[in-house]
Amino acid sequence: MSMTPMPNPIPQILAPAGDKTAFLAALAAGADAIYCGLKIFSARMAAGNFSVEELARLTALAHDKGVKVFLAFNSMIKQGELDKVSRILAKIVRYAPVDGIIIQDPAMIQMARDAGFKKNIHLSTLGNCTHPAGLAAARQAGISKVVLPREFTIDEIKTMADAAPEGMDLEIFVHGALCYSVSGRCYWSSWFGGKSALRGRCVQPCRRVYEQKGQKQRFFSCMDFSWDVLAKIIKEVPQVTTWKIEGRKKSPHYVYYTVKAFRLFRDEPGRKKEALAFLDYAMGRKFSHYNLLSQRVQSPLVKGSETGSGLFLGRIKNPSAPYFDTREDLFDGDLLRIGYEEEAFHTIQKVTRAIPKKGKFFLPTAKGKKIRKGTPVFLIDRREAFLADQLAQLETQLLAKEKIKIMPEKNNARSDKPCTTPGRSRRKKTRGAVHMTVFRKRPHGGSTRKDTGLWISAGGYGIKPPGKTWLWLDPLLFPEDEHLCQNYLTAAIRKGAKHFVLNSPWQIELFKNPEQLTLWAGPFCNATNSRTLEMLKSQGFSGAIVSPELDRETFLSLPASAPFALGTVIQGNWPLAVSRIVSQDLALGQAFVSPKGEGAWTSKANTLYYTFPNWPLDLSGQQQELETAGYQMFVTLKEHIPKGVTLKNRPGLWNWNLNLI
Repeated sequence: MSMTPMPNPIPQILAPAGDKTAFLAALAAGADAIYCGLKIFSARMAAGNFSVEELARLTALAHDKGVKVFLAFNSMIKQGELDKVSRILAKIVRYAPVDGIIIQDPAMIQMARDAGFKKNIHLSTLGNCTHPAGLAAARQAGISKVVLPREFTIDEIKTMADAAPEGMDLEIFVHGALCYSVSGRCYWSSWFGGKSALRGRCVQPCRRVYEQKGQKQRFFSCMDFSWDVLAKIIKEVPQVTTWKIEGRKKSPHYVYYTVKAFRLFRDEPGRKKEALAFLDYAMGRKFSHYNLLSQRVQSPLVKGSETGSGLFLGRIKNPSAPYFDTREDLFDGDLLRIGYEEEAFHTIQKVTRAIPKKGKFFLPTAKGKKIRKGTPVFLIDRREAFLADQLAQLETQLLAKEKIKIMPEKNNARSDKPCTTPGRSRRKKTRGAVHMTVFRKRPHGGSTRKDTGLWISAGGYGIKPPGKTWLWLDPLLFPEDEHLCQNYLTAAIRKGAKHFVLNSPWQIELFKNPEQLTLWAGPFCNATNSRTLEMLKSQGFSGAIVSPELDRETFLSLPASAPFALGTVIQGNWPLAVSRIVSQDLALGQAFVSPKGEGAWTSKANTLYYTFPNWPLDLSGQQQELETAGYQMFVTLKEHIPKGVTLKNRPGLWNWNLNLI
């Protein structure tokens, strides 16, 4: 007798909530789960976010309705913040029984368990588990679900699904904003804005206008991304158990209509026209399918497309008495966004009376802020009467929930305690400092020296692997590259290679016998605290090159708490962004400048596009201080400087004195 195949599990729709009203909108729309962040340690710090007390009451309301709540605790954590994180985790366990925590920093895995958190821990896209073998390493570390990059094709998602170990689920973004850089591999905001994207403070410099050879354009500003009518394809992959909607900075209106749309795509695909109408009405950017179908790639970098968030309504006319002809009906209470955030006249305008489609909407003129002709106007929020009624009913139910008094937690003596590894004294230098220079191509002469590093992907993994050289793995390894990389590593080890730098913790799974090798965690692992270093040591790493985003205080204090040797990038070309795409209008290897005169260029290495600023990271003046603190490896990153690009003579201290928030 033939067995009837079991139907695939129905994926849950996971809705974003940046504030209370958006949370209630997700409930009203019928979301299966909601993700949100606290007012600190969240990757979307520009959202309203929640206190522990607010989260506790909202979680109770959601659970009453059978809806799960996941806490996005997905920020990079500094050494001096470990105790604060431990206290917050203890409060979450005690007062707000969320169904899971979404993390970026591996330190959070054991810290959550130490605090008594017994539910699932999910790895954010910021955690960069981007290749099949990495899933096993993540599962072994305690991760139960991995959020896959938005850059994946459907074939790559299926490859990851086939490799998922027992107990590992996958989550994908099905709709929302798309960054130019791959998540967790963007430092643009840190370099150009003084605020770290890895800390949830991105100022979105990729959305700005840049100039190259007289052409001014938003070369890096992406359209949104959506699975919409392709939802049937991904529904057939059983390991993908969660459909995630991006948008913790978006309005309740957006949350409501995107959830409604994807419920139809999932449950009633015959109503896809209605679902698409919901998405059109959700006030997001125009969207593409990007890289989903490898045979029909759609570039999200489309010249002339409006990539500002919100529903495009029209352009400003007659700046002296500004108005625009609206492409949509406007209602009393609607919110409009005028221009882009970097523009001096950018503002949020409330509609106070109804305007019919094609009618004129006149803007009040602000003294000293003359608006530019052609400035785009976007509709960013709306409260229809029926939605307002649903939100009011849910608000009443929320108010009926008993208030919870949050008590302070005691200090956690373990969280920030210096390491006491036997046989290792604080700030002890063992063999003197190692100075390593890392090249894209094999340099002339001295290529087998122990102080040389090589990116192994150069020449399609065709670079000869000399035995004494440190071999560096890329900061991103996609599914189709894993086999090439694995074969290269196997051959290199067979020929005597012993020293490797990995640029994702999950790349450790590519090595069968790590204990027989010298494996260091590279700077793209973004290690910033001793708990992450301990996790890396437990995986089999021999040392770590810390994140260059550390401030002076953290740089100098970290070696005292480290369980093994530490290094740092002392000098060289550190990228603004690492991406899988590039605009067809941007010339590779040629300089471009920001409105503030900041220069950069983009080049391709292997399958990735790297954008570099035209001044290097340079901590060489701080080397003695770092060496005294206990650093044992100092790395210089060498990139080919294209003809016509001139490096500026300016301080490259980056974060040494900034204390990036």
